[in-house]
Amino acid sequence: MSGQSDRVLSTQELRALQARSDLRGGTRLAIHLALLVGAGWLVALSSGWVILPAVFLLGLVQVALFAPAHETMHQTAFASRKANAIVGWLTSCPSLLNWHFYTPYHLAHHRHTQVPGLDPELMAPAPASPGGYVLRVLGVPFWILRLRVIRDCWFGDLSGYPFIAGTAAPKIVRSVRAMTVVMLGGAMGAALLFGWATPFVYWIGPQLLGQPPLRAYLLAEHTGCTLDRNGLTNTRTTLTSAPVRWLMWDMPYHAEHHLFPSIPFHRLAAAHALIGSRLGFVQPGYVRWNWAFVRSLMRN
Repeated sequence: MSGQSDRVLSTQELRALQARSDLRGGTRLAIHLALLVGAGWLVALSSGWVILPAVFLLGLVQVALFAPAHETMHQTAFASRKANAIVGWLTSCPSLLNWHFYTPYHLAHHRHTQVPGLDPELMAPAPASPGGYVLRVLGVPFWILRLRVIRDCWFGDLSGYPFIAGTAAPKIVRSVRAMTVVMLGGAMGAALLFGWATPFVYWIGPQLLGQPPLRAYLLAEHTGCTLDRNGLTNTRTTLTSAPVRWLMWDMPYHAEHHLFPSIPFHRLAAAHALIGSRLGFVQPGYVRWNWAFVRSLMRN
C-alpha cells in the first residue's frame, strides 16, 4: 500500500470498502464466460471475411481474462482463497500468463510501483518513438517475456527473476510446465478432433488480434506518471465506458486499486467517489490518452 494511502481514506472508510463477495465475483465471472461463449459461437457461424471481426471480438473478450486473473491474484475476486486460486490459474492460461509466476511479479510491481530498478514492469521501458509504441501495442515485449518464462521453467532456472524467492521457484516451475502442457495439449487435441484451423481460429488468432487493445489499455496505467512512490501521482485512473469497466473488472479505477489493493473490484467505483479529487492523473478515455501519447512521440 502506498505511503499516501492513510491520508485519503480513513480506517473506517477503508474497512467498509474491503468486504469480498463470492456472489459478486461469481456473477462477474459468469457474465465474462457467457461473453466468451457468445463470441465463440459467432466465430463458428461466420465465414469468409466476416470471420476476421468475429475472431477479433473473441480476442477482446479472451484477452480480458487478464482482469479476473489479476483480481484473483490479489485474492479480492472471491471471498474463497481456493476459488481465487482455481479461477486465477485457469483465466491466466490462454495468454500464457502463468498465475503463480504473475503473483510475485505483480506484488513486486505494487511494492515498488514506478521505482526504476525495482518495479519489474519498468523492465520494458515506456515507448520513446512511434515505432516503439507500435511494437509495444502489438505485444512484442509481452510475448517475448511469456516465451522466455516458459523456456526458463522447462530448464528449471528462474535465477533471472529477482522478484522470485528461491523457495517459490519449484512451485512456479511446476505450474508453468502444467500450463504449457494444458494449452499445447488442448490445441493439438482440438486440431485432431475439429481440424487444423481450430486452435488458430479460437485461440492463437484471437490472442494475436486481442492483445493490441489490451496492451494500449495497460500502457495508460502508469506511462507519463511520476517515477516515485507517491500513490496519488504514480498511477493513472481512466474514466471510460461501462462495458469497458465491466469487461476489465473495474480496473480502470487503477490509482484507487494501487492505493488500496485490498479493495475488491466491485467497490472501486465507491473508492473513486471518495478520493477521485485527490488523484494526480485522471484521464477521460483510453483512445484519447493513446492518441495524445502517440502525437507526443511524433512531435519528439
